[in-house]
Amino acid sequence: MTTWSVWRQDDNGNSVEVARYDDRIAALARALAFDAGHPHKQIYWVTGDPVLLTNRDLYTRVIGLGEALTAGGRTLSEYLRALYGVSRTRRDRDRLPLDEVAATLTAAATLTPAPVAARDGFAPEETMTGFARWEAVILSQIADLDDFALQPPGEHAFFGVDAPRTSTARATPCRWYNFDPASYLECGMAGGLGGWDESDGTRVPVPGPVHPDVPPDPGILSIETVTWDDLAEFALYGQIFE
Repeated sequence: MTTWSVWRQDDNGNSVEVARYDDRIAALARALAFDAGHPHKQIYWVTGDPVLLTNRDLYTRVIGLGEALTAGGRTLSEYLRALYGVSRTRRDRDRLPLDEVAATLTAAATLTPAPVAARDGFAPEETMTGFARWEAVILSQIADLDDFALQPPGEHAFFGVDAPRTSTARATPCRWYNFDPASYLECGMAGGLGGWDESDGTRVPVPGPVHPDVPPDPGILSIETVTWDDLAEFALYGQIFE
C-alpha cells in the first residue's frame, strides 16, 4: 500500500516525519492545517506524485467532502470562515495543483473556524484578480451569510433569494441558491470547473428561471493547476449556480 508522509523541517534544518497517511490529500490537508494554525517558522510538506489529474478527479473528491460536512452539521458560514483561514497560507502562490485545492477544501473541514470579520467596501469581483479577488468573494459571502442569520431566507430559499444586505459594497451578486456546504461545493465544481457526469445523480432539472451562464463542458479535462481567479469563479458558482 502506498503511503504519504507529512514532513517538518525543524529549527536546525532537520527533516522530521510528523505523520503518515494512506491518502495523499489527507496528508496535504494535515500539512495545511499546521500552516493555518498558530504562527510558526517551521516548514511542512508532503512528497510524492499528484493523485488528482482531472476535473473529474477533483469533482468526485469534493462531492464526498461536501456531503460529509453537511451530514456532520457544519454550516456554510462556519466552513467558509475556516476555508478563508486555510487559503491565506497560500496567498503568495499564483497557481495551486489539484491535490492542493482538494487538500485546502479538506483542511477547512477539520479546523475550528477562526474569527473572521465580515467586510464591506469591496469593488465588484470582476474588477480584481488573483488572491484579492478570491478574498473579496469569500468575505462578501460571509457577510451575506451573517445577514441571513439575522433574517433567515425561508424554506424556499433554494429556489433563489436575495441577501438582505446592510451594505451594497460587496464583491458578489446578492442572489443566493445554495446554503449548505454540500450544495455550495457541488455547484462550485459543476459551474466553475466541470467534471460532473449525468450518472452522478447530482445534477437535476429545477423549475423556474436559473442563472443564465452556461457551465463548462462536464467532460473530463486534464488540469494540472488552477489559479485564484479559477477558485473565485468556483466560489461564485457555489453561491449562484443551481
